[in-house]
Amino acid sequence: MKKQEIKKLSKDQIVKSIDKLKKDLFNFRFQKINSQITNPSQIGETKKTIARLKTALRGKLNA
Repeated sequence: MKKQEIKKLSKDQIVKSIDKLKKDLFNFRFQKINSQITNPSQIGETKKTIARLKTALRGKLNA
């Protein structure tokens, strides 16, 4: 998710996106253990996206 896309999201949308990405990350971990993951870099990218969303959410809550 791009920085510009994150800025356009509302607080509720950010929270929903974080929940969805956390579920995806959970599934990626299981796929990694079972050697079923096709693109291991998805794990790192998902973690970074979650961090970006949390940062944006924090900024919106403080504003």
